[in-house]
Amino acid sequence: MQENSLKTVELVRMYSVPINDARVRELITWYVNTLQRAVDIIWGNIEWRYEFPRITRNGKVKLGKKIRIPVLPKSNSFKKILRDELLKDCPYAKHWVDAVIRTAYSIMESWRKRYVKGRARKAKPRIKRRFARCKITLMKVDYAGKRVRITLKPGEYLDVSWASKWFSGRVDGWSVGEVILKDDRVLIPFKTVKMIKVERVIGWDSNELSLDGYEPSIGFIHVNLRYLQSLKIVYEKKKATAQSIGRRDLFGKYARRERNRERDFINKLVSQLVKQFPNTIHVFEDLEKSSLVEKPKVKSKTRRKRNARTPWRTIHRKLSEKAITSSVSPKNTSRTCPRCGYVVKTQVGHVFKCPRCRLEIDRQEVASINIRSRYLRMWGFPRTNEPEFSVRAEVWVGVAPNGWRPMIWRAMMESPPEADEAKGRGLDIV
Repeated sequence: MQENSLKTVELVRMYSVPINDARVRELITWYVNTLQRAVDIIWGNIEWRYEFPRITRNGKVKLGKKIRIPVLPKSNSFKKILRDELLKDCPYAKHWVDAVIRTAYSIMESWRKRYVKGRARKAKPRIKRRFARCKITLMKVDYAGKRVRITLKPGEYLDVSWASKWFSGRVDGWSVGEVILKDDRVLIPFKTVKMIKVERVIGWDSNELSLDGYEPSIGFIHVNLRYLQSLKIVYEKKKATAQSIGRRDLFGKYARRERNRERDFINKLVSQLVKQFPNTIHVFEDLEKSSLVEKPKVKSKTRRKRNARTPWRTIHRKLSEKAITSSVSPKNTSRTCPRCGYVVKTQVGHVFKCPRCRLEIDRQEVASINIRSRYLRMWGFPRTNEPEFSVRAEVWVGVAPNGWRPMIWRAMMESPPEADEAKGRGLDIV
């Protein structure tokens, strides 16, 4: 950006405290059953209305055809009837019923959004996971003693302390949000607000095997995601083998291991990006994963599977928990010339060639430049005739497992090194 500016970012961290209390398991059993009852009642009172095609101001069709849209009952009278019905068999504090109702509406709203977008069937949601979300009115937090008291029944409480836990020092001065009860642990979210003096804006192009960024003072940034693709391919084969021999337990084991290793890689990647590029706004494309894996839009089965393997949304979401992020429309980001603004109708290959100004540059670099420029234009920065990407130095950031922390190497170079060579000459940057 042209001048430093202050941005407010809310940081959230969730840590678990192990417990072993039969009362919690009984509460969760009641909570899950009551939550399913609340969903059943809301589902039975849904009103289905027809919505007709609508045209936006720019002439585009927002709703392409006549469809039936579910409308959830939200009147105060209905909520009172629902609350009275759930209170009949409630042995716990009344606020637990209010927590159930709020969670039920959250589940139904999520289903409704996915149904309208064509991502969910017309089927009533089923509660499969065991949990209980606690309202803030059921909690009393002692920040000096680092403990929280949760009301189960009138006069009956559950005390949870994080005073001697490993994360205690990390959350000093942070506020506690609504906790989540599990059978063997309590999940406690900690929140704080931090002021960041923004020094740069990086535009990130999300690709199958890499994240490619651009910032004028740095140059082009390349983050290698080949490890994630290899991880997915290996465990796809293992799960297919387990499924072919009918071993559901083995399939679940491989699925959990794949999920844990993916999360571990993404958490390390995000932590290193925050360390490498502090005080930065990270701008991504607002990608819809469904449009990249649906058969009508992507005809090649191989391409659909490759697109499904890369967890772009997870990377973006995890980074948003530790830094300031934003998103822009992905339309024509890799087909628009960043120098003259000409939009190429068809684009084949990895090199972008502008027929108007004769610019030749890598497509991924073009996309990262346009993503950054599109974000800046949202805040009133005009397009410049002199291309910012005159900086040709490239920063290559690779992440590979190395014990309990990633091995990060970063070097200024003109061309990418081979993967094996990069792994061998890696430099730890802490």
